[in-house]
Amino acid sequence: MLSIQFVRENFDAVVRNTANKNTTLDISAFPTLDAERRELITKGQDLKALRNTVSEEIARLKKAKENADDKIAEMRSVGDTIKSIDDRLRAIEEELDNLLLLIPNMTHESVVVGKSAEENIEIRRKDGVIGNQPDKAWRKDHIELCKLHGLVDFERGAKIAGSGFPLYTGKGARLERALLNFFLDQNTGRGYDETMPPFVVNTTSMRGTGQLPKFAEDLYRCADDDLYLIPTSEVPLTNIHRDDILSAEELPKKITGYSACFRREAGSYGKDTRGFLRLHQFNKVELLKFVHPEDSYNELELMLNDVENLLTLLGLNYRIISLVTGDTGFSSAKTYDFEVWSPCEQKWLECSSCSNFEDFQARRANIRFKRDANAKPEFVHTLNGSGLATSRIMVALLESYQQEDGSIVIPDVLRSYTGFDQIG
Repeated sequence: MLSIQFVRENFDAVVRNTANKNTTLDISAFPTLDAERRELITKGQDLKALRNTVSEEIARLKKAKENADDKIAEMRSVGDTIKSIDDRLRAIEEELDNLLLLIPNMTHESVVVGKSAEENIEIRRKDGVIGNQPDKAWRKDHIELCKLHGLVDFERGAKIAGSGFPLYTGKGARLERALLNFFLDQNTGRGYDETMPPFVVNTTSMRGTGQLPKFAEDLYRCADDDLYLIPTSEVPLTNIHRDDILSAEELPKKITGYSACFRREAGSYGKDTRGFLRLHQFNKVELLKFVHPEDSYNELELMLNDVENLLTLLGLNYRIISLVTGDTGFSSAKTYDFEVWSPCEQKWLECSSCSNFEDFQARRANIRFKRDANAKPEFVHTLNGSGLATSRIMVALLESYQQEDGSIVIPDVLRSYTGFDQIG
């Protein structure tokens, strides 16, 4: 979240940024509430100082066996006023806190102002095994290939849990596991520490990374236990260090971890939800960093290299785009998306987002560091990226590596994980 001081000193910029992020939020009450809060704090402090002074005088009068009734009555009235001020102050601070939790992060100055994804800017692209070949009439889409080879049973998954919950079978299950292990091995080889987090988190964790209260309708909640199924392992991984003070030597701290991810996709009406294109449950390997503030944008570029490494080794056509303000997430200051090419869908599919949140999440989750033993704690910067989500990688992989006879060649880098070099 943004600090109350930052919003106070940059109110007009915060209003513009909120609009640029397509966030409908009226924060016009902030200056009035903030001014009243500061006025009440001053009044309360002055009255409490007066009460302390007079209380000492009352004690002196009593010790001298002099009459202190008038001053006691006066302080009783002052005490009632202080209670009234404290009650109002608590109400205002709660209102301000609730407002601050809904204000999106400021976008970095390098992020282009734009309304929608159509205005995102392509940074670079790289051709893989299919290059820029024209579409082949014999190509089957990933749904047909899954049925042909018994890789994923979308119908039985829907019978078990509902649409958007795939059932991986046979070599499809083996290939999915191979992808996850390959991603984890590559990431740990590039300096990330592996962990496997819980797949459920509490309300405090969701609030710390910015999913609550903004995106409550997109989450699966276990109400009786006040737990949520995680939409991404970014949530538990970031909260590993909630309320911690790290040493400067621990930074940058790089973590990778696998989790299943659960999203209600409440806003997906009218979007293509066939097969793997949009799921309620999918598998993902996450990349996460805690870094020094001055290093965070360089660390973001290094994270892009780590994701590119995976896509290059898989031999898939991919591109990197820089998101405009209107497509940048609530908590993010700057985001790059990776997209892979689907030969049959004839479109780019997002498979990773890499974001710098600066101190937005760290402030919400109270994650700090000290530059030395005597230094004042500062908020770290947090970054995260998908390295990678498997569902759309599976689409691109099956469709890109299929042969004219319907068989699918397994990329060289996965064969030691799958135990087979071809499907079909």
